[in-house]
Amino acid sequence: MKTPILDGLKRLKEENSVSFHMPGHKGKNTLIEWGDYIPYIDTTEVAGMDNLHDPRGVIKESQELAAKAFGAKETLYSINGTTGGIYIALSTVTNPGDKVLIQRNSHKSMYNGAILNRLNVEYMYPNYNEKYHVLTGIDPEHIELRLKQDKDIKVVTIVYPNYYGVCSDIKRIAEIVHKYNRILLVDEAHGSHFTFSDKLPISALEAGADIVVQSTHKTLPSFTQTSMIHVGTDRVNIDKLKDMSSLYQTTSPSYLFMASLEIARAYMEEEGKRKLEESILLSNKTMELLDKIERVHLFTGDEEDKTIYAKDNTKILFRLDGMTGTKAKNILREDYNIRLEMADYYYALILTSLMNEKEDFEKLINAVEDMTKKSSYEEVTPVSIEMPTPKIILPIHEAFYGNKKVLDLKEGIGKISASYVIPYPPGIPLICPGEEITEELCEHIWFLMDKGIEIVGLIGYNKDKIEVVD
Repeated sequence: MKTPILDGLKRLKEENSVSFHMPGHKGKNTLIEWGDYIPYIDTTEVAGMDNLHDPRGVIKESQELAAKAFGAKETLYSINGTTGGIYIALSTVTNPGDKVLIQRNSHKSMYNGAILNRLNVEYMYPNYNEKYHVLTGIDPEHIELRLKQDKDIKVVTIVYPNYYGVCSDIKRIAEIVHKYNRILLVDEAHGSHFTFSDKLPISALEAGADIVVQSTHKTLPSFTQTSMIHVGTDRVNIDKLKDMSSLYQTTSPSYLFMASLEIARAYMEEEGKRKLEESILLSNKTMELLDKIERVHLFTGDEEDKTIYAKDNTKILFRLDGMTGTKAKNILREDYNIRLEMADYYYALILTSLMNEKEDFEKLINAVEDMTKKSSYEEVTPVSIEMPTPKIILPIHEAFYGNKKVLDLKEGIGKISASYVIPYPPGIPLICPGEEITEELCEHIWFLMDKGIEIVGLIGYNKDKIEVVD
């Protein structure tokens, strides 16, 4: 019997690696022993089990409990992940042809949402911190300037926090957006835990966001693909939200996923808060110890960078002298059985959660210290990772749905891209459909590929071709 996926999962289980990556449950049980319930709870809308698309019973009650826990006016479960949640939220607060102001280092799902809803897109760019080679926050005053200049912008979308845990001044941003009577949509995929500790940055809901989408599975103990959509203000049409939820979500929603969301919320209201506080202390202590190791440099913020309003220290971002972030991540996995969340050219990202134990942190510290002693120095060529400013030639949806042809990447210079080019993770596009392919962009793509960064969107055996508008 050939079962390659199952076989892979068995190997992963036997490996018993230390998890500093998603999902937040880290392979551990919380309120129940999941093995006792699967596959029994993989059911459908039988009597007494309610219906996600018209909740009146147990699902309705469960979502109401979630809304109360997270401080929302209304909460809907998204069992198609935050990707599906973004589609639902964006389509709720826009109509086809509307203009939206999108943070450029948004996840691919925000761009896809713009395509699906045929929206006109304008971009705002995060600050590039040259000192630390990190994309940081959004300047609230820049948002105000854009809203003053363009009265057609209907919705502002923000990533909070970003993949590295950097938080913009979301409260000030909410004030500005509402001053101009616009809608603030927040992709809080990495911030579902903020609600449960005052040692963490303020949650987007508490800051005044209109609609918030969270990847509950990233930082809390729910299953992968489980997310929540929270409504924060009366600016959001609840009836339209429910209609869009029904449009984008499967008609066979997983009760396993919904139960997982419920159990994550219930756990956080009880034992989880204490565990989270302990985890924050362990993360802070780990950063102190890592910072004392020769060759190790942590990014904990920059007082001179005013776009950094707060930093989520459950995300530990570090780099090593004489080693790329990608290589550090690979060595930790291959030699020390420790899996990190992601790596880029400079940094590797340690994603902790309340389910990480003290022993996990101890193994990490010992491994990094040993790695720095055993690993040789290599030249890490300084390179700017500042996001290129694209020249938008066509609306994103027109390029995506238009006629296409395939060219070698080099031949595509000067042409209009019909596809995304995305380093993954973190899933942030370097170029989107409708934008001009430049020589500078191609050089950057080749550089990343040479350094072992996976690029999604290029095609061909050697990933040397790209779709362009014909």
